[in-house]
Amino acid sequence: MTVIELMKSGKLYLCNDEELLKKQRQCLDKLFELNQTRPSELEKRNALLQELLAEVGENCYVESPLHANWGCNTHFGDNVYANFNLTLVDDTDIFIGDNVMFGPNVTLATAGHPVEPELRRKTAQFNLPIYVGNNVWIGAGTVVLPSIRIGENAVIGAGSIVTKDIPANVVAVGNPCRVLREINDRDREYYYKNLKIEI
Repeated sequence: MTVIELMKSGKLYLCNDEELLKKQRQCLDKLFELNQTRPSELEKRNALLQELLAEVGENCYVESPLHANWGCNTHFGDNVYANFNLTLVDDTDIFIGDNVMFGPNVTLATAGHPVEPELRRKTAQFNLPIYVGNNVWIGAGTVVLPSIRIGENAVIGAGSIVTKDIPANVVAVGNPCRVLREINDRDREYYYKNLKIEI
């Protein structure tokens, strides 16, 4: 198995492999180029995002700066919006559905390291994919750990650390992130606290 195959296998590998680092630098150069564009250069930004990521659906927008270990392992559906400082630790695949919104300073981390210190000293690492369903909103400052699945329509509250899968149609928050409640009829009447929806 090549080191690239090991990256996506979930098995331990050494992440300081020279072939790996060379490929990663090419991705990081593209990311640097994207982050140096002006907000008004929409066509150029979109073209660079298409080159950087594995897939980019229709009508996606990412505020700069975007941070990524690779970029080429991240898959965007349609209508994805990412606020400032989205961090993609995408050493393996990150799948993001349609109509997903990220608040500022969100981290999606597919990579982990063993607890055993000697293995960490040798740069041992493993990667497990992340799946974010359609219509998910992930609030500011949230961290999503390796192997997590977030179900469609879920809302993840700001500052959450997502350590376990989150089902569809719920509001979840906290450290560790826990389901607070299901999305309900009140959410169809009020958009925030006691502020009524009037549109």
